[in-house]
Amino acid sequence: MADTTTNTFSAEEQEQRDEEMVQAAFQKLIDTYLASSHRRKVNVITRAFNFAKQAHKGVRRLSGEPYILHPIAVAQIVCEDIGLGSTSICAALLHDVEEDTDYSNEDISNLFGPHVAHIVEGLTKISGGIFGDKASYQAETFKKLLLTMSNDIRVILIKIADRLHNMRTLDSMRPSKQYKIAGETLFLYAPIADRLGLNKIKSELENLSFKYEHPEEYKEICEKIELTQPERDKIFDDFTPPIRKALDEMGYDYEIKARVKTPYSIWKKMQDKGVAFEEIFDILAVRIIFRPKKRENENQEIFNIYSTIISIYKPTTDNSRFRDWVSNPKANGYTALHNTVRNKQGQFIEVQIRSDRMDEIAERGLAAHWKYKKANTNEESELERWLNSIKEILDDPQPDSLDLLDSIKLNLADNDIMVFTPKGELKSMPNNSTALDFAFSIHSMLGTHCIGAKVNHKLVPLNYKLRNGDQIEVMTSATQHVQPEWLDYVSTAKASVKIQAILRRENKKKEQKGEEILNAFLKEKGLQNIQRTIDRLRVYYYCKSQEELLQQIGDESIKLNDDAVNYVRGKKKYKGWRRFLPFIHSTEDNRTINQQDEEDFIKSLDKRKVLMINNDVIDKCHIAPCCSPIPGDDTLGYITPDNKLELHQRSCEKATRYKARYGNNIIAIKWGNLPKKYFKASLYIAGTDGKGVILAIAQLLQNMKENKLYRLSLDSNAGFFDGELDICVQNTKELKDICKQLRKIKFIETVRRIQIQQKDKDKDKKSKKSK
Repeated sequence: MADTTTNTFSAEEQEQRDEEMVQAAFQKLIDTYLASSHRRKVNVITRAFNFAKQAHKGVRRLSGEPYILHPIAVAQIVCEDIGLGSTSICAALLHDVEEDTDYSNEDISNLFGPHVAHIVEGLTKISGGIFGDKASYQAETFKKLLLTMSNDIRVILIKIADRLHNMRTLDSMRPSKQYKIAGETLFLYAPIADRLGLNKIKSELENLSFKYEHPEEYKEICEKIELTQPERDKIFDDFTPPIRKALDEMGYDYEIKARVKTPYSIWKKMQDKGVAFEEIFDILAVRIIFRPKKRENENQEIFNIYSTIISIYKPTTDNSRFRDWVSNPKANGYTALHNTVRNKQGQFIEVQIRSDRMDEIAERGLAAHWKYKKANTNEESELERWLNSIKEILDDPQPDSLDLLDSIKLNLADNDIMVFTPKGELKSMPNNSTALDFAFSIHSMLGTHCIGAKVNHKLVPLNYKLRNGDQIEVMTSATQHVQPEWLDYVSTAKASVKIQAILRRENKKKEQKGEEILNAFLKEKGLQNIQRTIDRLRVYYYCKSQEELLQQIGDESIKLNDDAVNYVRGKKKYKGWRRFLPFIHSTEDNRTINQQDEEDFIKSLDKRKVLMINNDVIDKCHIAPCCSPIPGDDTLGYITPDNKLELHQRSCEKATRYKARYGNNIIAIKWGNLPKKYFKASLYIAGTDGKGVILAIAQLLQNMKENKLYRLSLDSNAGFFDGELDICVQNTKELKDICKQLRKIKFIETVRRIQIQQKDKDKDKKSKKSK
């Protein structure tokens, strides 16, 4: 028998190896800190490290490594990638001490001061949360994080660093946990990193989320990027010499880099445009970073360089490719000039021009922004205005942290349109803002009493979507009041939060009045069992909640009468009662056998394991109509509040929201063998309007006997056609084959899969064009 060797170590050897690993990681952190421009406070950082090391002694992460390596890694990101100083580094080293050990925030304050303790308190998760097992308490933790952030921005920066290291080490988590964390990251943390100007971190968070959500697509795109690298190197080497020569003659100190689009950005563009990897022409961009001769002439010099480049290479005729973020910086502080030019071989290449200052702000964000701000100006930036808007949102009490989560998410969009007040003052607004959003952005009272607006001297309704350059005059009336439908008219967080707060106050008044009327009515009629009476009144008046019933009684839209009393006492039947069963507490005895089977199935699910979808399971699942997943799709399960298992594509917008809000209800899914099971899929097709296109499509589908055609709809205009094809297939392989065959038909140029959410977006685009 052959000898066998083992890689196991004794306890002493393992302890020594761990100690060497920890000390090496900490030494790297100290070296990075000493190489920075911050004051030298190595002693306090070392004390924080030793304290955290002792507090986490003997604890290991799921990956098996000593736990202290996680705080060190977070501190490394805080120092190296974000550029923060000793206070933040100490807080990063201590960020899990209060939550995971017996030490209190008071202990941290006594040892390291109130500033460090305040940051650590803001980073400590809510224990238990308000949602229990059925929802992620991520929302409640995030609310606490934002409240602390309003006093010290370093809290959110360290939290982003913490999330980045967690994403880097996500391999050791079970799949359902991976989807939850990746979903939260893509839904909240990557957009926040983007809004804070942390471009490098934002890109890594997106890519890591993409890697765990869609591993096959991630691997495929990475392989294609690597395979096409020599081709891009040649393009870059041929493209840059004339630019280098010109910049040398101008006397600039500069650097030229090749920027390759990230796998996530490529995939996102493929999904949005419905194109293949090979059809994305802007994978390569050329970035020019220069040191200004005079810092005060920086903007003028960047335009001089741009003029020189477009004298060498002709820019594209597509004006949308020219982006001047020097004159109008992005909301996250990003400034640069971008345009797409054509090289000598006729290929399109994007050129990005930044100064060294702009480049540091673009990569390191907030810390770099304030470093330069101190030296240059006291003017409030777009970034600071955004932070102030977050504080303003937090000023309104939020009874539901999930609502706050959505409000903050709304506020993460870049400010990318500029509008004018009647006095000619320039104001930036998020894209898709309406006249009502604008009114609330000026003042809450103006929004509350808004009845419409004049845009460019023409009357427009409240939900009019603003465009770049619009001049807006808000019209008000003292008799106007906030309406519930206004929530559908706004797209900014500030307006949404203000409207919700006003409606809550008004509804509370109605509830109080309704409760008084109801109590008097119950007393008059001698009804004793209050809760049973209220439940039956809800059925009779079709109210989904007790609050809704009281509000409608309070505003007199419900008039309590003897018929309702007879129904409560069982003397009168109400034929529509079954419609209300989902809203009534006393429906346990009315479940169907299928409902009971589904609930037993849900109870039996082990969230730690991957659920195989086979013939026994598929009938107990519900295919989500918003994204219609089919076998072969990257799919997850979501346990709904009424105990049903919904299957969603992992990239579905609703699924992303569920992962951020209800992460504990996510189930990892794997498709098994499902013979003779068919699923509906929708395709978008477009091309030139040639004779015989419809006949060719019909013949193709007729030859595919197993695939049933549900619907074919085509529209023709000015020599072009587009439309939708709904078909039944067994899996994504069949669907891809059909797409491949359709593309072979003469005149058809585009074939791509679409979902309901994409259909809605396409309809919006069409309606905008028609307007």
